Amino acid sequence: MEPIAHVSIHGGHSRQFCFHARDRLEEIINRYMELGFAWVGITEHLPAHKETLRYPDEVKENLDCGDMLAIFEAYIQECNRLKEKYKKEIRIFTAFETETYSGYDTIVPGMIAKHKPDYIVGSLHHVDDLGFDFSRKQYIETALRLGGIDALYERYFDQQYEMIQAIDPAVVGHFDLVRIFDHDYETRIKKPSIWQKIVRNLELIKERKTVMDYNLRALAKGAREPYITAPILELAQKMGITVIPGDDSHGVSDIGKNMDRAVETLHKLGFDTNWSLPRLYQWKEENP
Repeated sequence: MEPIAHVSIHGGHSRQFCFHARDRLEEIINRYMELGFAWVGITEHLPAHKETLRYPDEVKENLDCGDMLAIFEAYIQECNRLKEKYKKEIRIFTAFETETYSGYDTIVPGMIAKHKPDYIVGSLHHVDDLGFDFSRKQYIETALRLGGIDALYERYFDQQYEMIQAIDPAVVGHFDLVRIFDHDYETRIKKPSIWQKIVRNLELIKERKTVMDYNLRALAKGAREPYITAPILELAQKMGITVIPGDDSHGVSDIGKNMDRAVETLHKLGFDTNWSLPRLYQWKEENP
């Protein structure tokens, strides 16, 4: 077996621009280079547009939406600077990770037009404007407000489907993040009311030629497997969907961690490990 290049389609969160991450962005990019990554997509979070949608760490730092917008704009500028600085050593994509909450269907296209990313990762960290992935306490509170964990899953996959239709991201981030604090997820995803929504979403992903992020963040937090869980991953392979590793790094120490394991899993399942690039925006002024 020929060596398989390491890439990350979803990574590069840094303490410089994300308050639940660590280290500076340039340190993170240097680590990708040290480890010989062929390319990496830096995918910082889109800032909240309402105070109630801020992450708990942003609230703790007393940062309002205006502050977060300024930080995000600084991220775009710095990522583009590093992309140019290190272009002979590594291919860097300036991207961002969307949120899915009220108004995203107009906010995200506006941010794309303004900041001209190479691509976007479509993610959900909220369901019905309620955060669910920051802590187990938050997860349970949101599930109870929605009518239980099954209801949380169903709303999550419905809103993911709507998000893919609305903003057509090049990448779907951590497809099944909704299972983050659910110890019974292996049984729950097989429930017909949930599984049929998963299949529906995969069919849309295949139709749109969207890439799925094989997200290693779960392993860094002690989970048994990455997002995407095995039954969904196996179905994606049978459907011919492209899946590419994303370390979802939140600091230098995350980079490269569990990547060999992820690559081996994808290779054994029959995914193409000659990693294709995600669908890139073509900005004439940046890519003549």
